[in-house]
Amino acid sequence: MAAGMELVVAEEDAARPADDAVALTRGRIVLRRFLRRKLAVFGLVVLVLMFALAFVGPYLNSWNYKDQDYENFLTGPSASHWFGTTQIGSDVYAQTMRGLQKSLIIGLLAAVLSTGLAGIVGATAGYFGGWTDRVLMWFVDLLLVLPSFLILAITSPLFHGRTWLLFVILLAAFNWMVTARMVRGLARSLREREFVTAAEVMGVHPLRIITRHLLPNMASLLIIDATLNVGGTIIAETSLSYFGFGVQPPDVSLGTIIADGTDSALNFPWLFYPAGVLLILTVMAVAFVGDGLRDAMDDTAGTASASGSGSGSVSGGAA
Repeated sequence: MAAGMELVVAEEDAARPADDAVALTRGRIVLRRFLRRKLAVFGLVVLVLMFALAFVGPYLNSWNYKDQDYENFLTGPSASHWFGTTQIGSDVYAQTMRGLQKSLIIGLLAAVLSTGLAGIVGATAGYFGGWTDRVLMWFVDLLLVLPSFLILAITSPLFHGRTWLLFVILLAAFNWMVTARMVRGLARSLREREFVTAAEVMGVHPLRIITRHLLPNMASLLIIDATLNVGGTIIAETSLSYFGFGVQPPDVSLGTIIADGTDSALNFPWLFYPAGVLLILTVMAVAFVGDGLRDAMDDTAGTASASGSGSGSVSGGAA
């Protein structure tokens, strides 16, 4: 009997390393794959620096973005004004930091809202099917054919003087339809899986099945989509602000700064290039991070590499 107990304990101890190997969570695997991609890591570092610069940078200078220096109009970079001043004496550095801060916040919030809406609508349509699916997809198709930029340009002036969060909602409202169709397709395949059937048999509410079973299994798609949407939303916000339909004075964004400095890009470059360079670096960093996450969360890449190493070992053994 004692020998039998020792044998059972020995078998459990032998199984623990395998369990620990299995316990290597998906998050750690994704992190390892992500860290192997130099461009993705570089993009993440640049993005972190951009957020740090946007929220810490204003405290490094004594000027506020609303302040005016009546002794320095349209002067170049100096010890007092690091990025120079505008035609009315505003500090370009302070305005650029404010613009970067506003563009990052708008891009992040709008991306999260649009991805969340796409996940809920797509998962609901895919799970319920029938008339629910038809109505929701008809609404998605309707929004897809509407000229979103023109609608944003027409409706945004209605919210001038109000909170900029309404502008975020407008941006998010026209940036979720394609992802919703992708999520719908995944939800239709997932609803046939055993864990969904088991939840239905146990009487779990459909909304709980969607939020606790379907959406978590699409997390990789939603995370990648939200990351890539940040860059796209920043570009959209910058474009609308450039044409005067986005952030309104006295507040600033990268788009308004670039618009004000476009005519002076050659004669007074400090009015244009700081905001333009920060915009390019931010969007490129977001794109690098998004591509890295997409590759890191792609299980076929790990499977392909594993099969490749396995075939190599077999051929080596045969040799």
